[in-house]
Amino acid sequence: MNIADYKGVWVFAEQRDGVLQKVSLELLGKGKQIAEKLGVELTAVLMGSNVDKLAKELVAYGADKVLLCNHHLLKNYTTDGYTKVLCDLINERKPEILFIGATFVGRDLGPRAAARLATGLTADCTALDIDEESKNLLMTRPAFGGNLMATIVCTEHRPQMATVRPGVFEKLERDVNRNGQIEEIKVNLSDEDVRTKVEKVAKSIKDMMDISEAKVIVSGGRGVGNKESFTLLKELAEVLNGSVAASRAAVDNGWVEKAYQVGQTGKTVRPQLYIACGISGAIQHLAGMQESDYIIAINKDADAAIMKVADLAIVGDLNKVIPELIAEIKARNN
Repeated sequence: MNIADYKGVWVFAEQRDGVLQKVSLELLGKGKQIAEKLGVELTAVLMGSNVDKLAKELVAYGADKVLLCNHHLLKNYTTDGYTKVLCDLINERKPEILFIGATFVGRDLGPRAAARLATGLTADCTALDIDEESKNLLMTRPAFGGNLMATIVCTEHRPQMATVRPGVFEKLERDVNRNGQIEEIKVNLSDEDVRTKVEKVAKSIKDMMDISEAKVIVSGGRGVGNKESFTLLKELAEVLNGSVAASRAAVDNGWVEKAYQVGQTGKTVRPQLYIACGISGAIQHLAGMQESDYIIAINKDADAAIMKVADLAIVGDLNKVIPELIAEIKARNN
C-alpha cells in the first residue's frame, strides 16, 4: 500500500426510506473542517434506490462531490451489498479518510468494510482532528468504560476510518446555492453478491422521544433519589415541551430507560436548554451534554462539578426548587 496514493475525505451518507440520517449531515460539517485542513475535497457516498433527490441536499450541507449509487439491490440495507459497493469505490478512488455514523447500519458496515480493506477502524468517536505535523487523522473515543479518552492514529494503512456517534458534531447551515458535483456511479452488483434477502421490513412504533433531537432536556442523576421522584422532572419537561433524560447512575438504578441516558456510554445531546437535576457532573456525563446552548444545574452541593459548567447554578433541594419552577412557568404561560 502506497499511502501517498490516497487522497480526500469521504462521508458515508446514510439514508433510510429516502430520508438522510442526521448524523450524516453532522459528519459533513466536521468532514468539511478536516478536508479544509488537508486541502482536499469532501465527498459524500450515497447509496439506495431512487435517491437522486438526496444528492442535492448533501451538496447543500457541505459536500463538494456526491457519488450517487442507485441500484434496486441497495433499496434496503444489506451487509453484503453495501460493503461490496463501498469497498469497490474505495479501491478505485482511494480516499484517505472515511467517516461513517455510529448507527445500527454504520456499526455493521464500518467493521466489515475495514476488514475487507485491511485497514483500521476507530469506533464510536467523539472527537476528530488532524495532526499538524504528520497530517494523520486523530480519532478520539471513550475507553475503559468511559473513564479515559483515547486518541487513536492509523499510520500504516488507508483509508483511515472512524464511526462517529450521532449528536457529537454540528451540521452546517443548509445552503441551496452551493455548487457541487454529482456523479452517478455504475453499480456492479448482482443477486449472487447478496447472501441475505429482505423479505419484509417491520418497523417498531415507539412513543419515546429521541433525546438527541430535543430542544429542551430535563435530566436527573443519582441525587434525584428514586424512580418516583422522576415524575417531578417529567412534569417540568412537559411544561417546557421538552424531554426527560438521565445520567448513567439513574439508568443503572433502573429509574429511567437506557434510551434516555446522556453521556459517553449514552447519547450526546445539544439542546437549547439542559436542566441538570441532582447530577454531580462526572466527566463521562459532561462529555454528552456540555455543548448545550444553556445549562441550568440544580444541586444541594455548591461545589459539584456540574455547577462549574452551568450557566446558571441553583444551590438547593430539587424537590423544592422544581415545583416552584413549574408553578412559575405555568403562571407565565397563562
